[in-house]
Amino acid sequence: MNMTIYLFLLAGAGFGIITFPVRHLFSEGPHKADESQNADALSGRIFWVMVCTFLWPIMVLTGLNSARILIKRRAKQEV
Repeated sequence: MNMTIYLFLLAGAGFGIITFPVRHLFSEGPHKADESQNADALSGRIFWVMVCTFLWPIMVLTGLNSARILIKRRAKQEV
């Protein structure tokens, strides 16, 4: 049982590290938010990894929803 928990947390931390540059797709929808001038990049990255460590299944679902929205928009623009 402990190995399952460790693997879940490891997968979440890996997901957070990989998705940090495109985190706007997972939390704020398909629009990129304005970056704050006072934001510390390291603390933002650490916070994102901590959130994803525990909530990565939910983040995957929200990312899929944002991808679906973006695909619909692109298809609409091509027509």
